[in-house]
Amino acid sequence: MGEILRHPVIGPSAWTSAELAADHSWVYALSADDIGELEAAADAVRSKGLRLYEFGQDDFPLPGLAAMIADIAGQLEGGRGCALIRGLDAARYDEETLKMMYWGFGLHWGVPISQNAKGQLIGHVRDTARDYHSKNVRGYTTNARISPHCDPADCVSLLCAHPAKKGGESEISSAMSIYNRILETHPEYLEPLTEGFHFDLRGEGVSDDPDEVTFNKVPVFSYFDGHLSCRFNAKTILDGQTKAGAPLNGLALAAVNKVAELAQDPEFRLDLTFRQGDIQILNNYLILHARGGFEDHPEPERRRNLLRLWSNLHNGRKLAPEFANRLNTGPRGGVMVRADSPSDSTEGIRP
Repeated sequence: MGEILRHPVIGPSAWTSAELAADHSWVYALSADDIGELEAAADAVRSKGLRLYEFGQDDFPLPGLAAMIADIAGQLEGGRGCALIRGLDAARYDEETLKMMYWGFGLHWGVPISQNAKGQLIGHVRDTARDYHSKNVRGYTTNARISPHCDPADCVSLLCAHPAKKGGESEISSAMSIYNRILETHPEYLEPLTEGFHFDLRGEGVSDDPDEVTFNKVPVFSYFDGHLSCRFNAKTILDGQTKAGAPLNGLALAAVNKVAELAQDPEFRLDLTFRQGDIQILNNYLILHARGGFEDHPEPERRRNLLRLWSNLHNGRKLAPEFANRLNTGPRGGVMVRADSPSDSTEGIRP
């Protein structure tokens, strides 16, 4: 078990919902010139004959956006832990162009990693008529409510290509403030949360075992190199411990339930409604995010669709070894790509 932080986290990452709502430093507006630069960069890579995923950061220079990107990077790692970029008119572009602009933009704050066994680098968060409560179904492929969690990457970004007809709000909370409240009111929970749990890999592990869980216990809260980091998903913790033959009970179960409860407390939870073109970026070590259930438009082209990037930040913090390997693919590794993975689409897959 790693070191337990015995004093509160101090700084901008430990926010309440009221504080974040009153602070606009984490909200960024793209100007016409900024958007023109993104469009020009996409045109430039096309003129070189490069397709989506075939170009890197150096192929997509954004000098005019450099100051904003630097500020966003600082906000993610040393500030609130979140950023919201507004002003992009997503409806103006075909999907390929939108993805190229998003991919090129995202390369400036991090290195994308695979999100599923199909190897998707830009994933589609949309309803595919699956049952969230069925075995090994991932929530982003459904329209169900998704409980507070962190994704297994330094950061997750979502570009709203199409909003829902109704619902689907993004709900975010500060993992640092949650830690502070547990330290204050239930310090006995810190030991099981720091020891960690076997997380369910939902059939996307490195083996053929559909019940594979993380090889090591991954801490919910890891204090290392002067930074507190969070990794939480109540569903995959509970399912993982069951698959590992050690279902949660007692103090450990109470601790996991308390984290989930505090993430939904109005004092800590801020709700955001996605506008078309919004880009939300979250540091997964500092922020828990959830989603409300949603209702889609009947027309296929108007159904809710968020484009998702998982990235490891260029300026990412050092991580404890037992915390960094969260998918059995090594430190900061993405989901293991499997050639035999079932796929109903090739969208977002590296060529």
